[in-house]
Amino acid sequence: MKRFWRRFLLAFVGIAILGAVAVMTYLQQPVFGELPSGERLARIERSPNHADGVFHNQIDTPMRTTDQSEWSMWMQTLFGEKGQVRPPSAIPAIKIDLKALDPAHDLVVWLGHSSYFVQLGGQRVLIDPVFSINAAPIPGANKAFEGTSIYVADDMPEVDALLISHDHYDHLDYPSIHALKSKVREVIVGLGVGAHFERWGYDRSIVREADWNEVVALTPQVQVHVTPARHYSGRTLTRDQSLWIGFALVSPERRYFFSGDSGYGPHFADIGQRLGPFDWVALDMGQYDPRWANVHMNPEQAAQAAEDLQAKVLSPAHAGRFSISPHDWDDPFKRITAASPGRSYELWTPQIGQPIYLDGRPQSFTAWWENGVSNTPPQLAADNKEK
Repeated sequence: MKRFWRRFLLAFVGIAILGAVAVMTYLQQPVFGELPSGERLARIERSPNHADGVFHNQIDTPMRTTDQSEWSMWMQTLFGEKGQVRPPSAIPAIKIDLKALDPAHDLVVWLGHSSYFVQLGGQRVLIDPVFSINAAPIPGANKAFEGTSIYVADDMPEVDALLISHDHYDHLDYPSIHALKSKVREVIVGLGVGAHFERWGYDRSIVREADWNEVVALTPQVQVHVTPARHYSGRTLTRDQSLWIGFALVSPERRYFFSGDSGYGPHFADIGQRLGPFDWVALDMGQYDPRWANVHMNPEQAAQAAEDLQAKVLSPAHAGRFSISPHDWDDPFKRITAASPGRSYELWTPQIGQPIYLDGRPQSFTAWWENGVSNTPPQLAADNKEK
């Protein structure tokens, strides 16, 4: 009997060792990126937002906001009761020729979730591009909604700046970043995120890593203000080794704001006071849940944040392409529609691929998530090919 248990124990230990080796080998794949080290780590350690080996939010931000353990929380997420987390049919979307747009026209094109193509002051900017059909390191996981994967890297023109808010898979997508390499003139990321780009073959000289409240000038007239967010980072089990950020894009004529992933906090009012008012803002208002209420806003909080930012126009972000939380896929759009009447901003809800013009031209936005009908104005097709 002792011999049996000895053999069993040896077999168990052998399997455990093989499993650990397999996991460690898998984690060496480039998709997982690289942790900061050397000079990059030294700069991180000098940041006022870094202490005890990790980055910290400006205010206390426990990841869990219920009494559940993290293991229990994720098991409930994976196997617990959910709403209708995926649409029953393909989402209506519009594919236009981005390369044909006149760079002189200030506009934004939502590419789904938190991905945007932006033109401001003659500069072309790409924010958090995810062209993969799944936003996870495991094939088939976190699959995009049907009808939303209409753009690929080849559809992008050369971009003056690639902006990444943080290193989670639904914002920093290795295949997309790799495919865009020849099109990107400059990369702007939070502290530490440059380690991923360096591993993926980007020239370190074009990667600008910035701390909260730092400014990167694209031209003498167009600036990127790197703003605080309330979130966390990490592509493996190691968290908060790189900084999560938002972006304010400022030209003499217009101001845009992209929150990145962020829970609600006083940083929005501070940004509004320093950099507002904003002509247009895109705010995180999807993937919320009472179990992690500090790191993603719900739509009502996003409505308040838009007012804190002194926004003239608000559009939903972090929704409409991937489902990470158990709420209904269209709940963010319904709730922000209900929360917006009487507010100080206008609510614009474009389809994926529909240009948002900021030059005062007539535009139409409807509840596309309700009727599945394209809300593209008839003249838009002609406008797509800029003169």
